[in-house]
Amino acid sequence: MSHEGIRILNATEVEREAAQEQVKLAPDAVTPVKVRVKKSEGTGMEIDWRDGHTSTWSFFWLRHGCPCATCHEERDASGRAPGIPKPKPQTLLPMYEAPIKPLEVSPVGKYALRFKWSDGHESGIYSWEYLRRQCQCAVCTAK
Repeated sequence: MSHEGIRILNATEVEREAAQEQVKLAPDAVTPVKVRVKKSEGTGMEIDWRDGHTSTWSFFWLRHGCPCATCHEERDASGRAPGIPKPKPQTLLPMYEAPIKPLEVSPVGKYALRFKWSDGHESGIYSWEYLRRQCQCAVCTAK
């Protein structure tokens, strides 16, 4: 049995999440018309939404923006935003690391995608609402 779906929140986190939930997105804003996962190009993912908006994420951002409980808690504890990797320890001779890429992408019902990443991580479920709220375009990041 996995513990990945269980999150313990403090009062501040509960208030922050409640405030986010109060701002409901319109159904057209979280309904994808077309989803393109550019796995062979190794670039990322694009979603065209029913409301006419298009969102784009790099695989780097998607992996470091994983919404699973473990990744979410680790980001909260360090104060990082989704998509920002944790800092690496400084070494004299940094070792090369191949970019993280998805090995598999599969739908989760009609509401999300699940990625199996080359670093072995696969517990994050990227819901359409989460992805729309994390849109990286200039219009959405200016809000």
